[in-house]
Amino acid sequence: MKRITHRVSGLVLAVSAGLAQAAGIDDYKDLRLPEVPRALAGKGQVSVMFIGVSTLLFDDGETAILTDGYFSRPGLSALPSIEPNKTRVTQALERAGVKKLAAVIPVHSHFDHALDSPLVAQLTGALLVGSESTANIGRGQDLPEAAIRVVKGGDALSFGKFKVSFIKSEHMPANFALGHITAPLKFPTRASEMKMGDPFSILIENEGRSYLIQASAGYAAGALAGRKADVVFLGIGGLGAKDEAHQDGYWKEIVQAVGAKRVVPIHWDNFYISLDRPLVAPPGIERSMEGVTARGKRDTIDIRMPMEWRWADPAAGLQ
Repeated sequence: MKRITHRVSGLVLAVSAGLAQAAGIDDYKDLRLPEVPRALAGKGQVSVMFIGVSTLLFDDGETAILTDGYFSRPGLSALPSIEPNKTRVTQALERAGVKKLAAVIPVHSHFDHALDSPLVAQLTGALLVGSESTANIGRGQDLPEAAIRVVKGGDALSFGKFKVSFIKSEHMPANFALGHITAPLKFPTRASEMKMGDPFSILIENEGRSYLIQASAGYAAGALAGRKADVVFLGIGGLGAKDEAHQDGYWKEIVQAVGAKRVVPIHWDNFYISLDRPLVAPPGIERSMEGVTARGKRDTIDIRMPMEWRWADPAAGLQ
């Protein structure tokens, strides 16, 4: 791999290492969530579609909300000058069958989460919901204030039957693009200018079921005390490279803290590869999966893999 001449961090390197030997996730086919036929998605249940990284489309048949909406996926060489690719974003929304969204919700403001969120809001009529940093990305793309909602830890919003709560969290320890975006951000820009802002654990509740999205393998001790979730969508990118103490803390403070019955790993794919190709994981992801599956077996917590571009019932079979 060529030497990267601009400043990047362990966050980028951990995901990009071994691009040439990128590995698939096929070893875990037997763990995949059961598919819901597209015609039945959202009918009588919450259905979820995974579209890479931590982009998750939730639909209950009446309302649809989306986390992140990261579809442009610029290559590693493009990081000094990135911007949304409208063609790719439009194609992804069409492929997912999305015409209208109530909200698009970046989990934090790094480029692999929030780059496309304002454009998705514009194309779908969604409210852009996130931190002040996320709002400044939207403002830089001339998104009107009426289409932006700034939230802080402890806030909760309702969209139809969905209740979305925001719990202040921590990113996996890394030195990439820390801090906040304090003014409207114009594109193109360096990836490092898309500063993290406030990272959130996002709890989604709908008619008795609850789903926690924890996109990055970091945690704030005690932050989820008193919260409950049937299913945790758990970010595992880079997790296997952390020591056992961090992995144990992450599992305890996220999965065990909410009494999860099921864990669905996310943020495992190589986000420099276009979505017109199958999702692949960089070498080393097996270490993350081994840790998660071993802890799931120990604690009798079901581990299931998401199916990209397909609808699934994330709570299927749970009591």
